[in-house]
Amino acid sequence: MEPVELLLAGENVLPELLAQTSALAHPPRVLGVFRRDDLPAGMRPVTLALWRVADPGNVGTLLRSADAFGAGVALSSACADPTSPKALRASAGAIFRVPRSGFDEPSGPRVGLVPHGGTPLPELAVDGDVVLVLGAEREGLPTDVLVSCDVQASIPQPGGGESLNVAMAGTIALYELACRRAV
Repeated sequence: MEPVELLLAGENVLPELLAQTSALAHPPRVLGVFRRDDLPAGMRPVTLALWRVADPGNVGTLLRSADAFGAGVALSSACADPTSPKALRASAGAIFRVPRSGFDEPSGPRVGLVPHGGTPLPELAVDGDVVLVLGAEREGLPTDVLVSCDVQASIPQPGGGESLNVAMAGTIALYELACRRAV
């Protein structure tokens, strides 16, 4: 059966039964069932490599940002499950379009995003494939991961903030690269 046919096929279920499957205050009227093995896998020229990003909302938001900018997402062990309910909601359907891979799989220069002290992102010189490496919010990137990066970059914060949320930092970095590639 083709995917479209599968989406059109369905079963009527009592609203009370659907409510029991949801953790939301207002349960959905439609429920989708999918196989994890059928989700997109692979790589794209730009990849967000997430190191132990444990918050499912951040993982889902980064999937959504990757979708918007045509990037892939690579996940390390100890990352939140991108198919968890919170990640799925935050991804807004991007989980079905963005290819995922393991953390070490993407090729290209690895750019470790750090809060301060790296090359300012607008000044970073990268061409071709690139892997943006982001760490968990509290811990950031450990030394062994930073050493494996080709360069460290920081997002200028003229307002003086200590750091950005990992999902915001990843989105800004993707936007910066997209602007350069569009020229």
